[in-house]
Amino acid sequence: MNVTIYHNQECGTSRNTLAMIRNAGIEPEVIEYLKNPPARDQLVKMIADAGLTVREAIREKGTPYAELGLDNPDLTDDQLLDAMLKDPILINRPFVITPLGTRLARPSEVVLEILPDTHKGAFSKEDGEKVLDAEGKRIV
Repeated sequence: MNVTIYHNQECGTSRNTLAMIRNAGIEPEVIEYLKNPPARDQLVKMIADAGLTVREAIREKGTPYAELGLDNPDLTDDQLLDAMLKDPILINRPFVITPLGTRLARPSEVVLEILPDTHKGAFSKEDGEKVLDAEGKRIV
């Protein structure tokens, strides 16, 4: 299965998402989006395919969001996309693309919605939260 993750190694949610993909027996294409941001048309497609608005795909925490005045409700999607492409830290992460769909994996276990049921046993997040049991089934 072809899987792509727009990843930031410094982000715990992104690391957990990548680990869940690998736990499913898949080695994804890992794109470090801060170094290699998506093209505008790809970003627009990812956001739409994930069922999000452009505003929902912007990262506020730990970014220049407030300083740039991006909380202004009068800004258009094009203006927000321009800001995201100029400063990729504003793109929320991790976006994951599989043949089963595209998701912004926040929280990280959202990625399970678009992965096959091929998990190799139990999985816990870095903080110890259990996500999958010993049979690879989601813990609810």
